[in-house]
Amino acid sequence: MGTQAEFIEKIVASYNPKGAFIFLGAGLLDGKVVAQAKVNLALKMMNRHGLIAGATGTGKTRTLQLIAEQLSDAGVPVFLLDVKGDLSGLHQPGESNPALVERGEALAWPFAPSGFPIELFSLSGKIGNPMRLTVEDFGPVMLARILELNDTQTGVLAALFKYAEDTQLPLVDFADLKKLLSYLTDGPGAEEIKDSYGRISGSTSGTILRKLVALEQQGVSDIFGEKEFDINDLFERVDGKGVISLLNISDIQDQPVLFSTFLLSLLAQLFKQLPEVGDLDKPKLVFFFEEAHLLFKDASKAFLTQVEQIVRLIRSKGVGVFFCTQAPTDIPESVLGQLGNRVQHALRAFTPNDADALRKTVKTYPKSDFYEIDRVLTAIGTGQALITVLNDKGIPTEVVATHLIPPRAVMGPVDAHTYTQLVNSSPFYAKYHQPVDRRSAAEILEDKLQAHAAQQAREEIDRKKTTTRTGRTSTRQTPLEAAQKAATTTLAREGVKLLGKIASGILAAMFRRKR
Repeated sequence: MGTQAEFIEKIVASYNPKGAFIFLGAGLLDGKVVAQAKVNLALKMMNRHGLIAGATGTGKTRTLQLIAEQLSDAGVPVFLLDVKGDLSGLHQPGESNPALVERGEALAWPFAPSGFPIELFSLSGKIGNPMRLTVEDFGPVMLARILELNDTQTGVLAALFKYAEDTQLPLVDFADLKKLLSYLTDGPGAEEIKDSYGRISGSTSGTILRKLVALEQQGVSDIFGEKEFDINDLFERVDGKGVISLLNISDIQDQPVLFSTFLLSLLAQLFKQLPEVGDLDKPKLVFFFEEAHLLFKDASKAFLTQVEQIVRLIRSKGVGVFFCTQAPTDIPESVLGQLGNRVQHALRAFTPNDADALRKTVKTYPKSDFYEIDRVLTAIGTGQALITVLNDKGIPTEVVATHLIPPRAVMGPVDAHTYTQLVNSSPFYAKYHQPVDRRSAAEILEDKLQAHAAQQAREEIDRKKTTTRTGRTSTRQTPLEAAQKAATTTLAREGVKLLGKIASGILAAMFRRKR
């Protein structure tokens, strides 16, 4: 193992970026803080994405908080998923205490309490200003994910979206999707689509419909509608500080697939709408993806492909994405390979699965002259982490065990009264609080169904009239038919008389001969 002087030299060389940076903490060697070995993360490298991992209770959320605070100070907006509803304290300065002062001194970083501008959102609209998306923008792949559809059902869903796009039917909410499903399965649209899109079986349609209804009963359908959330509202700044947008999902924690898929949908909207910007001195937005393992669990191949594509390409739009989960093994390798900045909190090896995850995690880190990485990962304490990031040239830095600086804002929720005030006083309250119900697919298709029913009614009336006219023809005669019949009758009668006369003449002649 190298000496402390060599350790300081290597860490300073690795973590001394040009330009603005996030200060994470100071290096640990042999269990002691080495204040001179400062660990920094270059702002210009934050759009190369990152991973914050560690067992429950090891400090992942506080690491998120301290990075978000410094990004805000640098004028970079942040999006955070607030899983437990305890991040609203970012609004208020924290309180100093002897432990924080001592920690600051050890890190040569005096603790200075500070609050930050925040916005509070929720998917239900009950504990924050609502974040809504239209069904159309959510897309068939992500909707199939939250409906837990199989491949056949997903294919039918994709056909519904394609038909809606081709016929310019806006799919805003579940009412639109249900009406379209009915129209194309049992309605007049069934014949219309059979050649171009294929028929939809009643069993498949019924399954999709039941799953839509089940989500509606759980209140989940509220996230689909208008006014749709404008992703440009994530780029707000107040007095030069980047706004930290918090999506509070504490009231729908039992719907992990829903909120994780919703986050990916937001990223997809960012990717589609933002222009290409190339490499910037600092990111336009940093997006923290909490509980990331829920995004990938039991995901379809199509869904994973979409995740990989978004993560790979969105950095060119100036957006950095940090996945937060318990272990790197929660993230597919194709995504993990794109996360250049790593903050790994302690891992536990209580079970064979834990030990296997530890071995795999060790392999994702460069070799170190100062640490046995497997031992460090099981020994570091709360507020400490093993770190490697990308330097200015995109090269991974030295692996370093780090004593992290503490967050400067309150580490917990604000009181209920303050929380309500923050929601109601936000400019987004007036913008998003009241839903908008415009004419969309449900109304358009209802008009079509009524027009179809009216057309059928007219055709039925015409059919009955035709049947009635056809019936009179068999019992009543036209004048021509009457004349023809009369002529025929007369000819027949005259023919009979003529035959009678001829017969009488023949008989009379015969009797005369006999005489």
